Amino acid sequence: MSDEKSQENTNLNPESPETELNAEDITISEGDGNSADSELGSEQSIEDQLAAAQSKVEENWSAFLAAKAETDNIRKRSEKEVSNARLFALEKFAAELLPIKDSLEMGLKAAEEAAEVEQVKEGTELTLKMLHKAFEKFGIIEVESAGMKLNPEHHEAVTMVPHPEVEPNTIVDVIQKGYTLNKRLIRPAMVVVSKGQ
Repeated sequence: MSDEKSQENTNLNPESPETELNAEDITISEGDGNSADSELGSEQSIEDQLAAAQSKVEENWSAFLAAKAETDNIRKRSEKEVSNARLFALEKFAAELLPIKDSLEMGLKAAEEAAEVEQVKEGTELTLKMLHKAFEKFGIIEVESAGMKLNPEHHEAVTMVPHPEVEPNTIVDVIQKGYTLNKRLIRPAMVVVSKGQ
């Protein structure tokens, strides 16, 4: 009986070498298992994140290359269009002027052959009408001058003359007509202006 009690006391004694050894073994074995599992899971998670990041980088790089190629193509097309616009900007206008030149040449030839001034005058008037229509088609408009007040933005006064019948600074004569292109002045009208007494 006393031997059984002493054996129980030995097993329950916290300072017993066997008790300490068993407790340490249990703690170490449990701890090693949890640590290995968490490290393995952590490594897999990092590898997954790295693979996803690399995939995203490749996707963004491909998108960048495609956008850069498209931008280069747009720039090249724009440069070509600007170059063509500069070269052929007057193509339609030139095509409108060719019949007028033809008409002037025919009128000059007719003037050499015909003695009648009236025929030459009619041909010249017809040519002038063709030219006027071509100008209007492309927005070239004659500046209104005769009888108007002097406008420094559209008129250039060459000289001033006394004219008792009209108010001062009124245009009494046009030496050279002025023109605007799409409402922008391309040549002022050279005019004679009245002055006060």
